[in-house]
Amino acid sequence: MTASVADQPLQAFLNHWVDAHFDQQLALLQRLVAIPTDTPPGNTAPHAEAVAALLESWGWQVERHAVPESEMQAYGMQSITNLIVRRQYATGGPVIALNAHGDVVPPGEGWTHDPYGGEVADGRLYGRASAVSKSDFTTYLHAVRALEASGAALRGGVELHFTYDEEFGGLKGPGWLLAHGLSKPDYAVCASFSHAVVTAHNGCLQFEITVNGKATHGSDPKSGHDALQAANRILTEIYRQAAALDEIHSALDGISNPTMIVGRIDGGTNTNVVPGRVVLKMDRRLIPEEDPTQVEAQVRQFIQAAVDGLPGITLDIRRLLLARPLRPLPGHEKLVASLQRHALAVFDEAIPAVGTPLYADARLYAEHGIPVVMYGAGPRTVLESRAKQADEHVLLSDLKGATKVVAGLLGDFLVKG
Repeated sequence: MTASVADQPLQAFLNHWVDAHFDQQLALLQRLVAIPTDTPPGNTAPHAEAVAALLESWGWQVERHAVPESEMQAYGMQSITNLIVRRQYATGGPVIALNAHGDVVPPGEGWTHDPYGGEVADGRLYGRASAVSKSDFTTYLHAVRALEASGAALRGGVELHFTYDEEFGGLKGPGWLLAHGLSKPDYAVCASFSHAVVTAHNGCLQFEITVNGKATHGSDPKSGHDALQAANRILTEIYRQAAALDEIHSALDGISNPTMIVGRIDGGTNTNVVPGRVVLKMDRRLIPEEDPTQVEAQVRQFIQAAVDGLPGITLDIRRLLLARPLRPLPGHEKLVASLQRHALAVFDEAIPAVGTPLYADARLYAEHGIPVVMYGAGPRTVLESRAKQADEHVLLSDLKGATKVVAGLLGDFLVKG
């Protein structure tokens, strides 16, 4: 029988509880990895239902918040059911939200382990979303369970937000919950992939640029208006502008400079036909110091200017995504200090507070005025975990250690002084 917190210091109890129940945590992660949540196609509701049913078998109450089908059709996903689990304690303390996302990109090729098998080998658990971020479903759940098992007097509460829209930008995940007034925590911690505490991240603007011309037979190209020739001017200007972004630097550790690429080009009819339509899809990353409104105006202006004067050419520039950068809010430093202190004790190394060039759901909490950081199970870099690549995995030592660190954080904020 596990001793209560009255018999030992709280952190010692939490660490012991996590160690003693780690086999259960691994089995839970294997179960979560086994249920595909590939986006596309984005049919994630079955995974949410399995999570909800499991937690209800523990005696926990689970709120299911299904995004309406009409919104799904316009969004490009099949189903989303976001979950909120509220663990409420005595009054007088803060509410901390812990957010992890269950959606993930498809596995792709090159795996040497079953992407849905949850195989454990060489101190690692392999599977799609094992690192980002089904691992942190278990990090957060077992951190809460450890704290509650301690018997310590608690105040405030924890909200577990399990959402399913990070790959599409989060607007139908945590963004949807927050916009509908379903949650308003005092602090938030979002899933991560790094030993560091992430306090800021880049933003992202994505555009679809449709270049319209007039198709004609290749034997008489001047009788048409070549959309590909116009698109080539746009492409050249995009990469000219992208090179200039190297001279813009962020003051935040972990973030370097803005970037811009074209990720996809579609168009043309046949080899012997002047293209009448070409579509470019581009991605512009914003550092936290940039204003998304100004950047969008600049991008639209130089794209249009690239084809000005070309007869018969028109453009349709459609914004696909606006993910604003995450900037630190007052209060986040309390989360950082707690996580750093416990990480030093658990991992025996000082972890930094840094920014990341990626963008994530964390920004959505900040946009609602909630101090937020990113922390969870994961390696030093996203490349080490092979997230979004073949043989994605999480180190078991990272999973166990992060669970202890998050449990310590919850103790700092929720145990009555």
